[in-house]
Amino acid sequence: MTKSALLALLFSLLFTQSLIVAQQPTKLEDPPWIKEVATQRIFYAVPGMEKIRPRKDLTYKSVSKEELKMDVYQPRSRRRGALSPAIVFVHGGALPANLRTKPKEWGAYVSLGQLAAASGFVGITFNHRFYGWDMYPLSDARSDLSAAVAYVRDSAAQLGVDKDRICLWSLSAGSLLLSSAISEPPPHIRCLVFYYPIMDLEPMRKERPAITDDVTREFSPINRLRRARFTFPPMFVARAGREEPGLNAAVDSFIQMAVDRKATLDFSNHPNGQHGFDVLDDNQRTREIIKRTIDFIKMRND
Repeated sequence: MTKSALLALLFSLLFTQSLIVAQQPTKLEDPPWIKEVATQRIFYAVPGMEKIRPRKDLTYKSVSKEELKMDVYQPRSRRRGALSPAIVFVHGGALPANLRTKPKEWGAYVSLGQLAAASGFVGITFNHRFYGWDMYPLSDARSDLSAAVAYVRDSAAQLGVDKDRICLWSLSAGSLLLSSAISEPPPHIRCLVFYYPIMDLEPMRKERPAITDDVTREFSPINRLRRARFTFPPMFVARAGREEPGLNAAVDSFIQMAVDRKATLDFSNHPNGQHGFDVLDDNQRTREIIKRTIDFIKMRND
C-alpha cells in the first residue's frame, strides 16, 4: 500500500471508525490514526506562512474542569493598532474526548491558521466538544463555537481583529455547527465556507442511532437552509468527488437549494478528491480550490 493510500485509509478511519465515541476516559492518548493524520499539512502555501507563530492556548471558555483553548495567528506585517478580518476554522468530529493532541495542534489547522495570517487575516483555530452524535455534544460544540466567536469579538483590539468581519470555515462534520449561521446569520459573519461537508445527517442515521429526528432537523445544514427566512451569508462549498455517495447527494441537494433560494454561492468540485483532499491529495486541483477559497473570503471582506 502506498503512503497516500495509507493516509487516505487513516483519514477514512478518522471519519468513520472514530465517530463511535462514548464515555470520556481520563487518560489522555492518541489512537494510531490520529498520530498519522495529525501530522499532515495542507497542500497549498504562500510565501512566509511557515514562519508565523501563533499566540497559543488562550482560554476562551471554561466548562466544569475543562478549559477550551484557541490559537491566534496574526499577520506579521500588520501595523500597530491595525485590525484585520478573521477566519475561524471549525474542526469536525465526533472525536474521542481524551485526545492528547487536540485538533488545533494538527498540521492541517496549524497550516490553515498560518495561511490565513499570511493572506492578511487573523486565523483562529480552537478546540470544541464535538464528542458524540446525540443532541448534547452537538449542542455543546455549537455553543463552544459561539463562545469562541464572542471571545474573538470581545478581545478584538488585543487580537488585532475587526470584530465585524468574521468568516467561519468548517471542515467535514464541523459544517453541522454552522447550521444556525445559515438560517440566523449575525451581521458580523461575512461568509461561510464548507469543505467536504456533511449537509444532511439523514444518510448517516442507519449506522448511528444517536442521530434522532430532532438532531437531524436541528443540525443538518440543508434543513436550516430550507427553513431560513432571511438573507443568507455568502457561502463557499468545496465538494470531494470521492466522498461517500450519500453524503455527496446531500451536498448536491444543498447547492441546488441554495441556487433556487438565490443565495450567494461559490462552488468548487474536486472530481477525484477524497474526504480531506486538502491534506491527502497533493495535486493542482487541491491548490486551486484552497487559493480560490482565500480569494472568496477576501472579496467578502473588502
